[in-house]
Amino acid sequence: MVLANRFGVSRTPAREALMQLDAIGLIEIRPRRGAVVIDPGPRRVYEMFEVMAELEGLAGSLAARRLDDEARATITAAHKRCEHSAEAGDSDTYYYDNEAFHKAIYAASRSDFLEEQCTQLHRRLRPYRRLQLRVRNRLATSFSEHCAIVDAIFAGDGEEARRLLRAHVGIQGERFSDLVASMATR
Repeated sequence: MVLANRFGVSRTPAREALMQLDAIGLIEIRPRRGAVVIDPGPRRVYEMFEVMAELEGLAGSLAARRLDDEARATITAAHKRCEHSAEAGDSDTYYYDNEAFHKAIYAASRSDFLEEQCTQLHRRLRPYRRLQLRVRNRLATSFSEHCAIVDAIFAGDGEEARRLLRAHVGIQGERFSDLVASMATR
């Protein structure tokens, strides 16, 4: 296997890495032909953000209705970590803290299927979500949005949690669209 030789690893870890990339939709493994990188194109990525916004909105709505003490503690801890990384202006750490925050909301929905779907689509959007955190003032704005989301969930206001999460994730799709548009003019 060319990748194993190039990176000085055995075939097993190279094969596992390819399987993980295939699972998140970044490559397609074609039997007896190898792996091909998938370019979803800007329109497809924007559509994935639209669906992600709806799924996260649903997760937030269910979390507000089904919140228990354990989920409240998990969301609070993740939110605190986001606060620290946002205050430090550390977009890399915030990216991972933000991921944990969103996963805490998925888990709080207490819908295993919804959690699986959110996690899978979140994983596919990882490279694009990371880019938007580099936009000026996005860390502070994102954290401010998190504060309102937490307030809505903890108040048991499912509709407000849904609206806020849809807007929070939807802005990422808009930022991605803006990024693509700015690259086209260069």
